[in-house]
Amino acid sequence: MFRTPFTETFGIEHPIVCGGMTFVGTAELTAAVANAGALGLLTALNSPTPEDLALQIERTRELTDKPFGVNLTILPTINPIPYEEYRQVICESGVKIVETAGSNPAPHLPSFKEAGVKVIHKAVAVRHALKAEALGVDAISIDGFECAGHPGEDDIGGIVLIPAAARQLRIPIIASGGIADGAGLAAALALGASAVNMGTRFVATTESPVHDNVKKQICANTERDSILVFREFHNTARVARNSISEQIAEISRRPGAKFDDIAELASGARARERVLTNGDLEDGMWWAGQCQGLIDEVLSCAEVVDQVLHEAKEIIQVRLAGQLQEDLVPRD
Repeated sequence: MFRTPFTETFGIEHPIVCGGMTFVGTAELTAAVANAGALGLLTALNSPTPEDLALQIERTRELTDKPFGVNLTILPTINPIPYEEYRQVICESGVKIVETAGSNPAPHLPSFKEAGVKVIHKAVAVRHALKAEALGVDAISIDGFECAGHPGEDDIGGIVLIPAAARQLRIPIIASGGIADGAGLAAALALGASAVNMGTRFVATTESPVHDNVKKQICANTERDSILVFREFHNTARVARNSISEQIAEISRRPGAKFDDIAELASGARARERVLTNGDLEDGMWWAGQCQGLIDEVLSCAEVVDQVLHEAKEIIQVRLAGQLQEDLVPRD
């Protein structure tokens, strides 16, 4: 239905991506997205060891014969992570698409290139995207201020960030942040992107591993039901608004506050157990973007992809075409 530089470069049927997500990016969700013709990305660090990642890749292959990729998020941690070993598993597995995020991907690119792996790098600013392009990545996923997760410190929304990136980048751009429907896809294509990334939208699907309470809450929430945390620590994150995230924000604003003051409340392990697994929506900090206000129902991944594609096609071919004046004078 849509042929773009992204679909042609990566061999994906539709210009839709489900990027890597902690806890959520499982073999089951990744395969469901791939089977719908979009790009699903298995989250490497959901696997406690590189050996387990190899098993998860094989599990994904059992569930789909379509292309899929692996997300490798590279960040400083208290307990060192053997990123080189995870990278080796990816290269040896035959997976041909990787999404890198967090730190500079330069140390990993030679191995990926040697193995014939195409690399998508997530960036939150045009300057970071240009650096990644110069390093040799194959596409940029650019995160606007609306996104769940870490939108950076510049606070630039997608309607400006996407075309600003498109003016300077030569490689395909994946628009990310605030996108959950066909209007978002149509807008992203108009702004110069060649695909969209949807995270929160795919969390609220039948194949997503999170508790049904989380999915229902995303559908009930509005565009105002997210909140920024960690700004005082120069690590801004957008999460769902609840009593815990509001408490984190309040404590962080106190003079002299340190991350240790909110570490227990913000614990990822706490959120995975109490919220995402047990469904207690108020007992942990969990991730969701402003696009919650655009999500009304829990659907299968196939239904989400189909709905987004058909909405975008209707907007482009009917709604916008019907508003175009035929007597416009072409530019010289």
